[in-house]
Amino acid sequence: MNEGEPDRRVVDGRFELESRLGGGGMGTVWRAQDLLLHRYVAVKEVRPPDIDLAEYDPAAAEMLRQRVLREARALARVEHPNVVTIHHIVDGGEGTYPWLVMELVQGGSLADRLARGPMAPAEAARLGRGVLDALNAAHEAGVQHRDVKPANVLLRTDGRPVLTDFGIAAIRDATALTATGSIIGTPDYMAPERVSGHSGGPSADLWSLAMMLYVAVEGYHPLQRGTTLATLAAVLQEDVPPPVRAGSLTPVLSCVLVRDPEARPDAGTVGRMLDVAATQPEDRRPETTSYRLAPPAPPSLPPTSGMQTTSRRRPAKRNRGVTVASSVVAVLLIGTLAWKVLPNGNAKNNTGSSSAGAAGQTQQQTTPTVSASKSSAAVKTQDMLTPDGIRTAIKAFKDKTGSDRFASLSVYPGYVIADVMVKGSKTKYDSYTYRSGTGFDDLFDDKGTLPGGDQPVKLDDFDWDVVPTLLKRANKDLKVEKPTSRYLLLRVPNTVDGEAVGMAIYLSDDYGSSGFMEATPQGKVTRVEPADG
Repeated sequence: MNEGEPDRRVVDGRFELESRLGGGGMGTVWRAQDLLLHRYVAVKEVRPPDIDLAEYDPAAAEMLRQRVLREARALARVEHPNVVTIHHIVDGGEGTYPWLVMELVQGGSLADRLARGPMAPAEAARLGRGVLDALNAAHEAGVQHRDVKPANVLLRTDGRPVLTDFGIAAIRDATALTATGSIIGTPDYMAPERVSGHSGGPSADLWSLAMMLYVAVEGYHPLQRGTTLATLAAVLQEDVPPPVRAGSLTPVLSCVLVRDPEARPDAGTVGRMLDVAATQPEDRRPETTSYRLAPPAPPSLPPTSGMQTTSRRRPAKRNRGVTVASSVVAVLLIGTLAWKVLPNGNAKNNTGSSSAGAAGQTQQQTTPTVSASKSSAAVKTQDMLTPDGIRTAIKAFKDKTGSDRFASLSVYPGYVIADVMVKGSKTKYDSYTYRSGTGFDDLFDDKGTLPGGDQPVKLDDFDWDVVPTLLKRANKDLKVEKPTSRYLLLRVPNTVDGEAVGMAIYLSDDYGSSGFMEATPQGKVTRVEPADG
């Protein structure tokens, strides 16, 4: 890259970078001006998640470079209005990573659209048909996408979808990748066969497309869980629940979202079904809101020291790439996780009794409990969703890590989840679960890298004494009659979408009705989004 004048970044002497459009585990996308043709383009700065890869494994770094070039050249042969156009490749040779110059799509992403609320089934079907056409064109050129998700579907100003990030998704499976034993990607939309270690064929992309459409019309992800491994276990083992808001899209979703790839219809059949769904009149418009999709119902945590189990969920974050174990290791870990969560292949605890239901969850959320430890000694627990409980957890995180900067904090009555920045790092975090009465729960710990724009914060300025007042107001104003889940989230500032630092209270019930309320660190309410009934 050429530097040129101060504050100017020019790639290949031609493409002047102006602003950051987004990024993930495999690079950053910039809005740039083509100084030769006087037009705006999107420039993808391709780089591995491990910036030191070239130093300790130059062969793997070169393999990444070659794979990027090969996939980009293959995609450049795909001429389709629903596939992003690649204009140019900037390759600096061995020891460098390529830059991809692509058309600039101005209408935002599907993820941005869904942040405003779910789509009507016919609207989603029309969008799905466009994405399917893009996949068909790519498959004919020998390119599989492997990462179809809302963030990778861009929208033209007239609403037509454009599928992007083809080659990068393919690279994720064949590089870091193989050398470092990791797969970079979003497990929420992976087909079961890919989770289990198989490369998958075109039908794997169809699963991802159908799951994206499910999320688009239903307003939540049915298999998303509190951790990467729990999500992968759900994809492998759990059936997708029947949609309730999908209307004319229901037949498509029901046929494609099955674990056996051989049982899924082919792309031609899916296309015909989407065409029918797109022309059907709608009985009603789905509810539209201005807030992000509510987190899905979580799996149960395994019993710890005889404690009554509660449900854990990590609220959905901005599309964050997640590093997970390699295919073989992931399957082994998932098997261990499933054995711990579902001993003897069912959802009962070690005594054979059913895990706590909604009534038990509600009781634990509102009152402290006393549980027996492994030695039968009494263990005192406290409600973590209180000022003292929050302070106790924060101190525990600081003592354990030596760090006082947080990328996320999710407070539930029985436990607290936090992403704590690695000391000395500006981008890496370790994720911990602190459980009332028993301390840290290592089963669900994780690691990751901050998504684009997120800024970690210190929590010294937060007035936790306002939490009881916020909870009382939430019970009154969020219109959730019988909440079975209540929790508090830290809102970290984000330089991309302009989100300010603060906190939010969420309430939801067993029927999917949920609402939230946002406040400043000092407790001033700034936004109330009640349940939609």
